[in-house]
Amino acid sequence: MRVLIVDDEDLARGLVREFLSAHPDIDIVAECANGFDAVKAIAELAPDLVFLDIQMPKLNGFEVVELAGGKCRYLFVTAYDQYALKAFEVHAVDYLLKPYSQQRFDQALAHARTSLSAQTGLDAVVSDAALRNKPLGRVLIRDGARVHVIGVEKIDFIEAQDDYVQIHADGKGYLKNQRLAELESQLDPDVFVRIHRSYIVNIGRVSRIEQGRDSHTAILADGARLPVSRSGYQKVRNLIG
Repeated sequence: MRVLIVDDEDLARGLVREFLSAHPDIDIVAECANGFDAVKAIAELAPDLVFLDIQMPKLNGFEVVELAGGKCRYLFVTAYDQYALKAFEVHAVDYLLKPYSQQRFDQALAHARTSLSAQTGLDAVVSDAALRNKPLGRVLIRDGARVHVIGVEKIDFIEAQDDYVQIHADGKGYLKNQRLAELESQLDPDVFVRIHRSYIVNIGRVSRIEQGRDSHTAILADGARLPVSRSGYQKVRNLIG
């Protein structure tokens, strides 16, 4: 079994490494101290199992799963018990609560072996915001080996493009593999409004609404012009008065 260890604490990684030494069939392919390196390592090394901390710099454990997706199995290792439900919602094979014993560690590893041998695919990509039941604070976008982390307050508008969305922020466009409706459900409805079947706008960026003969157009602060449907116009009017 090919294993990746991800934790920002040297001692925590060392303990996992020590406990794994009792299992001669385990090959530790790499260790990572932050989420960015973990996403890159998962893509490049294709481990079977990732021992994954949750609270880390740059990207947390759930954001790593969101970006890396179903390429491998995840076994969360954390000092915080409040994330257990989220971990199993993203199909974690087990949840190790620090501090843990060799016996508990071996039990978790056995669960992982069973899961891997079952050959059941992990196709779901976790939505961190949906699991937390509160709006997104930032959007993660993978661009090859790079990861863009965009604070939602920087987003001007979002445009649907088939199975993708184009996120416009700070004068740039970022393509993300996600449906517009799914992203809409994760954003704060008091800030982001679906003004058209293909557009969501940050209501704070709307400078004015222009009325044409049979349609409306939202004019943003940077001059961008977006179509507004009838239902979208009512939403905007309700929010800006």
